[in-house]
Amino acid sequence: MTKKFDPVENCEITRKEIGYISLQEATFQIYRDLGFKCGLEIHQQLKTAKKLFCRCPAGIYQEKDEYDAEIVRHMRPTLSELGEYDGTALMEFKTGKNIFYHIKNETACTYEVDDTPPFLINREALEQAIEISLLLQTNIVGELHITRKQYLDGSIPTGFQRTAIVGIEGKIPLQKKKVGIIQLSIEEDACREVSDIGHNRVYTTDRLGMPLIEIVTYPDLLTPFEAAEAGNYLRYLTRSTNKVRTGIGAAREDVNVSISGGTRVEIKGVAHIKWIPKLTHIEAFRQKALLTIRDILKKRVIDADRWKITWKIISAKEVKIKEIPIEEVKINGSKIVVVNLPEFKGILSFFTQPGHVFADEISNRLKIIACLEKPNMTHSEDAGTFFRESDFNRFRKILHSGDRDGQIVFWGPEEDVRTALETIEERCKLAFTGVPNETRKSLPDGTTIFERVLPGPDRMYPDTDSAPISIEDEEIKRFEKNLPISVSRCMRKLKEWEVPEDGLDYILKKNLFPLLEKIIHNFDLPPRFAGRVLGQWMRKIERKFAPSPEFQYDRIYDMFAFVRRKKLDREIMKKMLPEIYQNPNMEIDSVLLEIGFEKIAKKQILAGIPLLRKKYREIGKKQNAGAEANWIMGELRSSAVGNIDLHSLKQAITGV
Repeated sequence: MTKKFDPVENCEITRKEIGYISLQEATFQIYRDLGFKCGLEIHQQLKTAKKLFCRCPAGIYQEKDEYDAEIVRHMRPTLSELGEYDGTALMEFKTGKNIFYHIKNETACTYEVDDTPPFLINREALEQAIEISLLLQTNIVGELHITRKQYLDGSIPTGFQRTAIVGIEGKIPLQKKKVGIIQLSIEEDACREVSDIGHNRVYTTDRLGMPLIEIVTYPDLLTPFEAAEAGNYLRYLTRSTNKVRTGIGAAREDVNVSISGGTRVEIKGVAHIKWIPKLTHIEAFRQKALLTIRDILKKRVIDADRWKITWKIISAKEVKIKEIPIEEVKINGSKIVVVNLPEFKGILSFFTQPGHVFADEISNRLKIIACLEKPNMTHSEDAGTFFRESDFNRFRKILHSGDRDGQIVFWGPEEDVRTALETIEERCKLAFTGVPNETRKSLPDGTTIFERVLPGPDRMYPDTDSAPISIEDEEIKRFEKNLPISVSRCMRKLKEWEVPEDGLDYILKKNLFPLLEKIIHNFDLPPRFAGRVLGQWMRKIERKFAPSPEFQYDRIYDMFAFVRRKKLDREIMKKMLPEIYQNPNMEIDSVLLEIGFEKIAKKQILAGIPLLRKKYREIGKKQNAGAEANWIMGELRSSAVGNIDLHSLKQAITGV
């Protein structure tokens, strides 16, 4: 008797077949065996007053439901200089999207919608890009050439982004290696997406045109942890200039991953560097799963070029299922289509990522390309979700399916059926070659979903509206004289000063090294203590309290100066810092009143020790020297903080 096919069991078997393990279990040898390679594309907004090619203000954001005008556009691809279409542009055109732009007068002009030629490039932004290029040790181009990079997803109303290479062939040092930098480019940022449902995609234009740099590394990163280390180093480097924006959306990472036998896959819009290890780890094994699927299909199908789907539209009246999506199909008149995939039995439930199988690769493309909102399909290895096994048996008879075939059932508007069928067949045919070139969207759990076909070189062409810009050697030399301290030197000094490890990232991320160095030098303080204040105390405060817009980190320097001038013990700063952070405009004298500090002479505090010792013995608490000393410290602590060094107080109590 033939054993019934179990898709859940199949998924678990295939997970083991590809040798999937968690990130925590992985070793360097695992990634070496996979042939893991990774490169980064770091996008960072520059802190300028104006946008890159017009004079609209930069950095003013609108609420998603707040706008003065709406423009609707439909994008069409154009031929490249070589007379070819870019694959991504063709894919986006196939979606038939209606692109809506919600515009605020304050942050947009006619340039944004391509009704006005570009202004001269924002010189402030270009100078900032040159400075960061020099920090990356790149060779600055002698002449800046502005080009157009085609984008048909609607994120830029013109259909293209203006971009220019500033520096090439640089490097950054990591702990155990150096990583090559391919280039740094300056470009205009895209719109912010508000929603993408069916054939309608909505953007706001407040972010559009803001100056942005893109740093591209070579694929020199051989483990997910090296990728995160490089991402952090580049973040520290750009922030060390104090000329980049910070906060949500100001910096975005795209991560390129490949393994032996696979191909480059771009993970788009990674919001947090801490996501990089898990995302790249899972993507490496997803590619291994797709290569395994390829090998299985090649054994089953002799001539992949002749492989094709068969399909049939079935009447909604034939379906007795009461599930919500099927009921909606019956109401709105959408079509239900059954599709046969020859030799695909066991493939649809083949493990690809945690919580995902190969069928999800198809479903995600149906969402993006055919605009079928999820849930948009089910399949023969998922019987019971929307259709029963008996329904699939009927579909197999209709389609004349073989024993090793798989079946898909999808539903959607009649006008989208053709695109959906093309999408299903295309993705299944790509399974015979292994890993498709594609851009994928990152998710917080470390998995990814299809976003678009990976762009090719055919989408780049010269911008005929912009003349080349000369960058003189004298100008470069001027920038070289005023570069900030290198990140690698900052990291060496922080370790030399024995700043606690859990404070290093915060200090570098917030560009507090210059402030820390100034505090240590001017107040002759132990570097480790000053590092604790900036790296540990401040980090805890920012996590606990909402930030005040007026707070500037220089206020911490003022606090150190005040404590020294008033001859207070430095521990008082632990109480002062939260008040200063929340009320940065408050006079520091008033901060002391707010925290209830009272100036008490050291002799007066020490004089209370004998009385407290006597009291402790009278109340009959645990009779040992350690317990007694701790109790007395607790009684004196509130009056001692700020008036006497707590270590000295402990010595006075214990006599040690």
